[in-house]
Order: sequence, then C-alpha cells, then structure tokens
Amino acid sequence: MFRMRVTLSSIVVAGALTLAVVPSATAATTIDGPVNLGTAAPFSVLASSTVTNTGPSVINGDVGLSPGTSITGIPPAVVNGTVHATDAVAAQAQADLTTAYNVAAGLTPVASGLGDLTGASLTPGVYAGGTLSVTGQLTLAGTAESVWIFQAASTLTIGSGAIVTVTGGASACNVFWQVGSSATIGTGAQFVGTVMADISVTAETAATVTGRLLARTGAVTLDTNTLTAPTGCTTAPGTVRMSPEITSEAPPAGQVDTDYVHTITAEGAPEPEYTIVGGALPPGLTIDTVTGVISGRPTVAGQYPSTVRAGNGTLPNADTDYVITIAPAAVSPAPGAVPPEGEGTGDAGDELAESGIALSDTPLVAAATLILSGAIVILLRRRRTRPITIG
Repeated sequence: MFRMRVTLSSIVVAGALTLAVVPSATAATTIDGPVNLGTAAPFSVLASSTVTNTGPSVINGDVGLSPGTSITGIPPAVVNGTVHATDAVAAQAQADLTTAYNVAAGLTPVASGLGDLTGASLTPGVYAGGTLSVTGQLTLAGTAESVWIFQAASTLTIGSGAIVTVTGGASACNVFWQVGSSATIGTGAQFVGTVMADISVTAETAATVTGRLLARTGAVTLDTNTLTAPTGCTTAPGTVRMSPEITSEAPPAGQVDTDYVHTITAEGAPEPEYTIVGGALPPGLTIDTVTGVISGRPTVAGQYPSTVRAGNGTLPNADTDYVITIAPAAVSPAPGAVPPEGEGTGDAGDELAESGIALSDTPLVAAATLILSGAIVILLRRRRTRPITIG
C-alpha cells in the first residue's frame, strides 16, 4: 500500500519540477519447484458438485466431494483409497486446491499464446494459452526435479488417442494443468499430470490418467477409466517468488534547510530492498535500504536525477528514474530591519522620517502642523517689531 508522510517538504514550491521518467519493468512471478497441493495431494478425484462414474473404473487414490453430496457409480468403480463425501477432509482439500490453482494461474509464463501442443517436446517451464489442446503426442523432457505448469485461460482438450509422456527421469508428480473453465480427456487418451479446473473435468471412455482430476466448482465425470495419483514424489513444493514492482508516486520537490521525507514502496516476495543505482539524491538526503524512506534536510538547491532500484533477488529488478527539485531556502527579514525608502510595512501606515509619527494618524499630524505654523508666525512678528537704534 502507498504510504506518504506529509512534512513541510511536501509543500511544493510553485514551478518546481518532480518527474518520473522511466516506469519499472514488468514484475515476474516464479516458482522453484512443484505447486503445493496441500491436503489435495492424495486425491485422484476431487469435485465440488458431483462425482459420477460409469463402468468399472479403477481409482488409485482418494475420492473427495465438497460441498456437493452426490457420488454415483462407486461401485462398480473400484477405489483403492478413501472416499471423503462432504466431510471436513474434502472441504480442506478443496480450500487447498483453490490456493494451488491461484498460485499456478499467477505464474509468469516462459511462452504464451500457445494452442495445440501436439508434436512438441517441451523443457521445464510455465506455458500459457487461451485454449490448450493435444491431439497427438506431447513429450515433456527433463529430470526428476523438472516442473511443467500449463495455463489454459479457457479450456483444455486432450484428443482421443492423444499421448502425453515424460522422459529423462521426469515425474508425473511435477506436471500441472491449470484450466480456466473445464477440461476433457478424450477416449483412449494417455494423460499425465494434475488437472486443476475451475469448473469441471471429464474423462471419456478408457482414458488413463497418471495424475489427478481436481475440479474447484463443478463435477468430475468418469467412464471406465484408470486413474493413479502420483506417489513417491520427492521434490519439495516450490517457493513462489515475485520480482519487485514500484507502487509509490514520484518523490515531491523539496527546499533547502527544510526537513524532507518520502517513502518509496514496492510489491514483491520476498520484501525488496532499495538502493540508488544511478545519479544521486540531493545533498543532505539518504535512502533507507530496508524501508525505502528518503529523508534528511537538503543543503543545495538544484535538480537531481537518480535511479531507484527495488530488488529481492528475483529478476527483473524494478528500476525507476526520478528527478527531485530542491528550491532555495526561504529568505526572512532580519529582526528590526527598516523597509527600503518608499515601502511600507503594510501594518499601520508609513512613518514620518525621524519622527516616528505614522501618516495614518491624521489628527496628530494636523495638531503638529498647527503648532509649527504658530511658532513661525510669532517669530516673524518679533523680527518686525524689533526697535531700530540710530547712531
């Protein structure tokens, strides 16, 4: 959240310039391991509204339903696990599924705009598209620690007879399909990975799944399928990291000899640190590397360009260019100073030179004028009446 402490420095001097020139780079969200499914991991099937099976399906793993109440077709389906029908275990698994779904949906893809993945051999990474499909063969080549996450904004369609394989020691434990609506696994398809669908999942006749079919808000529908939840998964769940993105406004202008405080804030996981990597702050100001607070008392007026970096070890860093303008210090009159000639104080009118009499004091001025005039008249009369002495 943007924070700002208002001080005298926040009052911008008219005409001063504060400029953010370059926006920060787009943040990236990464994960360094498989998505953490929490308590949803033991489930081969987890649904919200209904679980429906037709034929002798074999389910190697738990079956769960919450908050719905209808599970049909077990038997004839064989469940080599525990059925959790509208209980606390299924409810918690649904909550953990939602968390995992959101994590997978929020990751930054290494490739986007994808559609049909048929014929591809993909290295580990996050792959995104609107509607994803496999109509032939898809190969995932990696090691036991390799992770693949597929993001389908709309639907996932695995065609009839399609095959998804993992090679090089890669594991079904680490393959995830996040689906924005619903997924369909076609007749006779051989599928690998955990489907996390926002709505529903359907496995058509004789499709096999080495993974999980998990539906957040809708149903899971089976038809003579073999489902096996991955076991022996040794790779620890990954930690989600988000590169920084600066969220605060540009620093305001300041003034010499006036306290200055402004906080640079950024989102990111873990919390980023802040440094100046280009230019310089105005003399007298520093930045706290932990809190992002720029503070101090500027000492020299001018315009100071600098580049602020927020970094947390996950690239890209957030670099933003600013220009902070520092205005000259305010000039105050010295105590007892006399205004220049012809300029008044604006308080009670100008004063007569050397007299201390304010011009606005009209009666006093009139009286002084009369007294002065009388004195001059008396002086003149005395000079006229002075006797004249003749030799």
